[in-house]
Amino acid sequence: MKRLSLAMAFFCCTLAMAAQNDIRVNYQGDKPTIMDFAWAFLFSDDDDEDECDSEATAGIKQALTAYRQGQPQDEHASLTVDQKNGYILYEWKYDENVVRTEMCFWNESDGKHKLFAYSSWYYSNGKPILGQYDTLTFMRYNNATKKMSACETPGFDVEYSNVTYALPRTGKDITVMRWNDNGTKRQQTLKWNGRRFSY
Repeated sequence: MKRLSLAMAFFCCTLAMAAQNDIRVNYQGDKPTIMDFAWAFLFSDDDDEDECDSEATAGIKQALTAYRQGQPQDEHASLTVDQKNGYILYEWKYDENVVRTEMCFWNESDGKHKLFAYSSWYYSNGKPILGQYDTLTFMRYNNATKKMSACETPGFDVEYSNVTYALPRTGKDITVMRWNDNGTKRQQTLKWNGRRFSY
């Protein structure tokens, strides 16, 4: 019952985050970077942000702000920004607890869109714990309008029962981890075809 309650709370928070429509992505240069996408996604609705969204993204927002300002990260936090590969990893660790948040984007095969993903999962003692803020969310960016909008998961359904997802820092595919109760996991790959993913 506890896991169901957490799943429902997570679902409400995900809906709130995914409700961000037509987010303008501001950037300099020829095309947006992963930092531009991340900043737009996380900070676009600050004035209207509810408590759920604020708590879910507070850590990574603080980390990105510190990064932009050239300030050190919180003692429990680490941030990797790989502009070349279009990838960001934020980790918050305290004792045996870890929050792992990733963001990346893909160029779509039509040459007119990009797909942005935000993935965040909570672990304790090396195993995932279904938390109310765990999510895998996608946004589609239109090169012409310079805006991105919430979109359906491209080609698969996100699962939350003993399943976590790892976004690619290199390559284009998403790694799916299916966890057993004893903490072991089996990996699968969601392959990117330029428009959607499939097993």
